[in-house]
Amino acid sequence: MATKLDRKRILVVGASRGLGLGLAREFLRRGYHVTATVRSAISGGGLENYYEQLTLDTLDINNPNLTEAFLERMKSKVFDLVVLNAGIYGPLEKTLGEVKVEDISHVVMTNAINPVRLAEGLVPTLRPETGVLAFMSSAMGSLELNANDASELYCASKAMLNRLTRAFAAAHDYLTITNLHPGWVRTDMGGLNAPLDVETSARGMADVLESRAGGGGHEFRDYRGKIVPW
Repeated sequence: MATKLDRKRILVVGASRGLGLGLAREFLRRGYHVTATVRSAISGGGLENYYEQLTLDTLDINNPNLTEAFLERMKSKVFDLVVLNAGIYGPLEKTLGEVKVEDISHVVMTNAINPVRLAEGLVPTLRPETGVLAFMSSAMGSLELNANDASELYCASKAMLNRLTRAFAAAHDYLTITNLHPGWVRTDMGGLNAPLDVETSARGMADVLESRAGGGGHEFRDYRGKIVPW
C-alpha cells in the first residue's frame, strides 16, 4: 500500500452515489488519495475504512458561488486524475415538446455546459505531463450509434458534452483528455434491468484512466477500453 507521501491523487466530482461513488471506492482500493465532491453528506457508502485516504468536499456544479469557492480551495492541489462525473437523466417518458424549458436548461447545464466550465478552472491542478482529465459521457451521446434514440434530451446533452469537450481539447492540446462511456449500469439512473454492476464498470474505467497517463490527445472510450465513435 502506498504511503501518504507517494500516493497518487484523484478528484472525483459527483461522488454522492452511483458511478461517482463507485469510482471513489475503486481508487481508494488502489491506494489513491481521493478527493470526492458531494452535494450533501454521504451516509455510509463504504468509505469509512479509508478515512486517511479520503477528503470530502461540497460542490454543486450548477451553483456559481459554490463552484468559485471550490476552485479557490483546489488551487494548491495537484491531481493525477480529475473525473467530472456529475450528471442527470432529466424528465422521463416525455417528448422534447412536453419538457419544461427550465428542465431542459437544467439537464443541458448539468450534463454539458458546467462540466466543461469547471474543467477550465481545474486544468492548473492536473499533474504536468501525466495528468488525465476525464468527462463522464455516454454512448447515448454518440451520433453514429444513437441517431434514433428515444431519450432525446439526455442524448442531446451528452452529444453536446462530447462536442464541447472536443473544442476544449483542441484549445488544451497539451492535456490528456478522456470521455468515458461506463456501459449500462445498475444505478438510480440506469435502472434495475441494466446488465452491469457499479463495481465492474468502475474497475474498467479506472483501468482505462490509469492506462491513459501521459498518453496525450482526446479519446472516447468505454469501460472496457474500446473506442466509442463520436
